[in-house]
Amino acid sequence: MYCGGPAARTAGAGAELHAGTGWDLQGIHLRRGQNQVFAALDLGLHEARIALIGHNGAGKSSLLRLLSGLETPQGGTISWRGQALPGGAQQGGPNRHVGLMFQNPDDQIIFPTVQEELALSWQSAHAGDRKSARAAVARFLAARGLADWQTRAVGSLSQGQRQWLCWLAMLLAEPQVLLLDEPYASLDLPGQMRLAADVQRCSQQVIVSTHVLEHVRPFPRVLWLEQGRIRADGPGEAVCAAYEAAARAQFAQPG
Repeated sequence: MYCGGPAARTAGAGAELHAGTGWDLQGIHLRRGQNQVFAALDLGLHEARIALIGHNGAGKSSLLRLLSGLETPQGGTISWRGQALPGGAQQGGPNRHVGLMFQNPDDQIIFPTVQEELALSWQSAHAGDRKSARAAVARFLAARGLADWQTRAVGSLSQGQRQWLCWLAMLLAEPQVLLLDEPYASLDLPGQMRLAADVQRCSQQVIVSTHVLEHVRPFPRVLWLEQGRIRADGPGEAVCAAYEAAARAQFAQPG
């Protein structure tokens, strides 16, 4: 029932965005050295909440990098809202409408203090001056019970706190699409619950790559990737259960 490509997705996966929104990938080829990541991948991503699951090396992060414009396919087209990604994005330049949260927060954070990092994100969305940005960041942190973060150095934050900082920066930047690559990996349980609640409230399309299945089971659509192919595509509960069953069967095999 769940094997195969997008055509195998169960009717009623639901929560699709309005017509003309979302993504369409056609004939995507991506190779790194001798490794063929995707071969003739066709995929539509139109739901408001989509998760990518699968083993390490399945292509989850690569797909997010393609959508963000940070990776260039050797063949095929990527369209967003009915328009092929123009120039820079299709050729490996960032798509300014998309925010990508990296697996490692240290690959994303630029400035030495929380205030500076968040101020940059706010200014990217509002184009205000530095004084306005500082005031907006102070209000934002206070509203989240994090007023004491205003003056903190990034180096004083734990790995999980730095990951949370990256999420806060994305919220302030207000991109139209949020791509999250293993966002729960370094968060403690309360942090995971807060992030899951934030994702649920977001008005933007959110696409999450994760090994933490609990938080994506309610998603209307989950894609199980395996060696660059879509092995299963459907409602979160069903696809996560199928993936878990396959992992248990693989673990039980001798050797």
